[in-house]
Amino acid sequence: MAQAQEKPDSNFHLYLLIGQSNMAGRGVPDAESKQQNPQILMLDSNNRWVPATDPVHFDKPAIIGVGPAISFAKEMLGNNKKIKIGLIPCAVGGSPISVWEPGAFYAPNFYPYDDAMKRVALAMQQGVLKGILWHQGESDNDSIHAPLYPEKLKTLINRLRNELHQPHVPFVAGEIGYFIKDDFINKVIHQLPQQVPNTAVVSAKDLTDKGDHLHFDTPSARKLGKRYANAMKNLQESKQ
Repeated sequence: MAQAQEKPDSNFHLYLLIGQSNMAGRGVPDAESKQQNPQILMLDSNNRWVPATDPVHFDKPAIIGVGPAISFAKEMLGNNKKIKIGLIPCAVGGSPISVWEPGAFYAPNFYPYDDAMKRVALAMQQGVLKGILWHQGESDNDSIHAPLYPEKLKTLINRLRNELHQPHVPFVAGEIGYFIKDDFINKVIHQLPQQVPNTAVVSAKDLTDKGDHLHFDTPSARKLGKRYANAMKNLQESKQ
């Protein structure tokens, strides 16, 4: 007789992290980066749950660093002793939104959408998907790609929700840094909550870069994570 499969743990709250380098994290690691909380786990490159420390992602091992993931998880956790947070890192530095669809390849060896779906499916055998975080747009920040962005983002969200059988899962997108020259993307990202239900956009206002006019520095990445958490909580509460 086949053994009955255990139900996913309803107190294991999963969050899918997708997008490009500012979701993956490029801030310089510091002492706080190695602190562990037994209630915050991440799915590593071998699909194992391990204590979450920076870098959470592994897309470009030579340059990965601090992103918004762990500060987001800490804020979502708060003082709740009953739950665990499971981070599913799937962002790929440099990836345009066009490769976040089934079958799309991104050099040198990524299938961003397909890879993310495989990992989240594995994670959902053990926990419950509570939300999706998206930070992407730097690679589409021009007058040609930005006008196409809202429809592509809407398609991505609908596809994720359909394929994951989670029609109302909260989806939070983040603005790109205000320090980036020529901002085409933020104005179109802001249209999202009016176009797609159960979505929100978090501000990158007052956040600073690490000196390259592209990536958030460590303190700003952590502030961004807290902003993601506040937006996620608001969406979750509005669903109840």
